[in-house]
Amino acid sequence: MDTLHITLYGMVIIFVELLGVYSAYHAVLYTRTSQGAIAWVFPLILFPWLALPLYWVFGRSKFEGYVSARREEDLNLRHIVDELSSYSEQFISTLSHSADDLRVLEQLAKLPFTKHNHAELLIDGEATFDAIFAGIDSARDYVLVQFFIIHDDQIGRKLQERLLAKLRDGVRVYLLYDGIGCYKLPNEYLRKLTDAGAEVSSFRTTGGFRARFQLNFRNHRKIVIIDGHTAYVGGHNVGDEYLGRDERFGHWRDTHVKLAGPSVQCAQLSFVEDWYWATHEAPTLNWTPQAAEQGDKDILVVPSGPADELETCGMFFVHAIHSARHRVWITSPYFVPDAQVICALQLAALRGVDVRILLPEKPDHVLVYLSGFSFIEETEPAGVQFYRYGPGFLHQKVMLIDEDFAAVGTANLDNRSFRLNFEITIAALDQPFAAEVKKMLEADFSHSRLTSADEMQDRPWWFPVAVKLSRLMAPIQ
Repeated sequence: MDTLHITLYGMVIIFVELLGVYSAYHAVLYTRTSQGAIAWVFPLILFPWLALPLYWVFGRSKFEGYVSARREEDLNLRHIVDELSSYSEQFISTLSHSADDLRVLEQLAKLPFTKHNHAELLIDGEATFDAIFAGIDSARDYVLVQFFIIHDDQIGRKLQERLLAKLRDGVRVYLLYDGIGCYKLPNEYLRKLTDAGAEVSSFRTTGGFRARFQLNFRNHRKIVIIDGHTAYVGGHNVGDEYLGRDERFGHWRDTHVKLAGPSVQCAQLSFVEDWYWATHEAPTLNWTPQAAEQGDKDILVVPSGPADELETCGMFFVHAIHSARHRVWITSPYFVPDAQVICALQLAALRGVDVRILLPEKPDHVLVYLSGFSFIEETEPAGVQFYRYGPGFLHQKVMLIDEDFAAVGTANLDNRSFRLNFEITIAALDQPFAAEVKKMLEADFSHSRLTSADEMQDRPWWFPVAVKLSRLMAPIQ
């Protein structure tokens, strides 16, 4: 090797090492948690050739461009928020006027509690898709559809067929999907819709030069809105497995909620902000709230994501758990909480609160499943109880606090939902609705078994080691 090549090789090595040091400096300044910063600093300095590409894809803690997109001069979405925040007393709930706990939730959501809403639990895939398809069939003006995953399978094609039928009737269709979650979706599936007149777009997490490395962020929301008067939000994506047709998982346990009333406009705002980020356009929609024909429930819609100034999703969980006096029941397919949530669960259990976490028996992500054991080991001594759901795969994201507060949405109890995903949660302060959620969860617990961290002792010697190693990856799970 001649002197020139040696010099160039040396300069490349020095450049990569300096870039690794700079990236470590960047991680210290901007990584949201100290654990995450430590997890990145040492590899970036010691193994920059390997760590640098991983850091610039997985180490970003803030979603660039989303907030500024809201402020573009050619569209000011702020007026929509102002309209929603200035509802007449006919639609704004007065509960938060006398309860600091509720005002905090409104500040996190940046939306008000609304009243005169109807909320209906949709348990499992058949009930959910029957309701969604009936809603689509009833549409007269527009249908908004947003999913993290859409498969070109039996249920996916049924969705496509119904949307095509509405397009033939002159109904506008807007379909927004996550580009990573739908990486298997054939272009032909989308082309049929666009050729028929549908507006279709991926969420485009990598839009713009500064956002070119944002591959680790996901839009995990699942929303369907009909004419601005009915909304469907919950854990189901569009795929046959969500109807229990997957041989690996069998029965798929999940929950959606159907909304009517002024809360629908709040869910619609979440869709429009995502749509504007993806397309820099906003459709003309119905922003006039209407009281639901049945029901008088107080509902708060809580959109959350990595573009938020605060960590909305994690703070929502922490605040709800701290407010509990008798019961905290949470179901989630993944249990990879941060230190604040762990502390909140421990304190609630020490106060004598009935704290139960329902998790799946069957894992779909091995790394998350393994790391969850270490968090069980940490929270169990305080009195937190853990259950494993047995009949199939549990995918629902539901929380029940005491006798009157329940939440159904898309957020898991993990770092990805807290910091990396765009999520949406429907929170209801309503005793009858909470009673329905309680009855549903009691049925789930009856099909579950009480588990313990001691189960690791019955596993092979390598299992506890794998659990601890997986825990190290918690900041990016």
